[in-house]
Amino acid sequence: MKERTEGDARRKIAKKICRTAKVVPVCERHGALTATCLAVTMRQMTNADSVTPTRRLASRPAPTRTVPSSLVCREVTVRFGIRPAAVDSITSEFAAGKITSLVGPSGCGKTTLLRSLAGLQALTNGTIEIQPPAEASRGEVAFVFQQPTLLPWLNAIDNVRLPLQLGANSLTADEETTRAIEQLRAMELQEDAMRRFPRELSGGMKMRVSLARALVTQPSVLLLDEPFAALDDMLRGTLGRLLHRHYDTFPFTIVLVTHNIGEAAMLSHDVFVMREGRILQLFKNDLAWPRDESVRTTPEFGAFYRRVSDALRGERR
Repeated sequence: MKERTEGDARRKIAKKICRTAKVVPVCERHGALTATCLAVTMRQMTNADSVTPTRRLASRPAPTRTVPSSLVCREVTVRFGIRPAAVDSITSEFAAGKITSLVGPSGCGKTTLLRSLAGLQALTNGTIEIQPPAEASRGEVAFVFQQPTLLPWLNAIDNVRLPLQLGANSLTADEETTRAIEQLRAMELQEDAMRRFPRELSGGMKMRVSLARALVTQPSVLLLDEPFAALDDMLRGTLGRLLHRHYDTFPFTIVLVTHNIGEAAMLSHDVFVMREGRILQLFKNDLAWPRDESVRTTPEFGAFYRRVSDALRGERR
């Protein structure tokens, strides 16, 4: 009976999300929902085992703790109608436990590839394999969209609790709340803002809540679609530092889409340069780790920045 009651509660939450978003696949326009929320909502509605069948996930019991997963793309292609491929026969690996940035001009396929990695975009051809397997329904894969708009009827704490409520876990409501508060503190959100609703939060506060919601399940894989693009340089640097601090405490795999070369150089171990749906070059980032803002003034940072910048312009050094 208890299991049935919990299932009914999850279905109610899923239906409420769908009413707000109109259609599940366009939820990113309404909030930075984790892949947990999207995948579970889709499953509640369709009874399907997965959103995108071309992502291979071996079934396994829920782990006691998540471990970093690699994402292996083999001949991944995504086409929309008769237009040129948005993602064109990409074969590459996003290393487990590493931070990888995707940089490239607008329209080069960065976000489409990221959505494909999350299982939010169907593939025209190819496969994406996650090893060890990680599933959004268990909170092991999280996605942060460009816009941090949160679910308007929930305060900051309850927005962060949402993936814990929708996912499979054995936490009590009080334990979910405690974990949400801990994650908001880790993102340095002021205590008095935690019970505010989205309309009462600044843009920077909303992004802190959005990141906390993605990280609260301790994912194996975190996918970020330009989450800092609308923020000023000071706040962008602060959130990057907090993301690094969380990573250093509990390493996991991160794929970040960004137009900012400096951000990619500061945050990443690897940088992939994309153009016209393809990954043209991979740069290994040998800057000292851990990094702080002082790295930006070093000759090594300048040299790495120039190499990536030249690749974006189609030049090679």
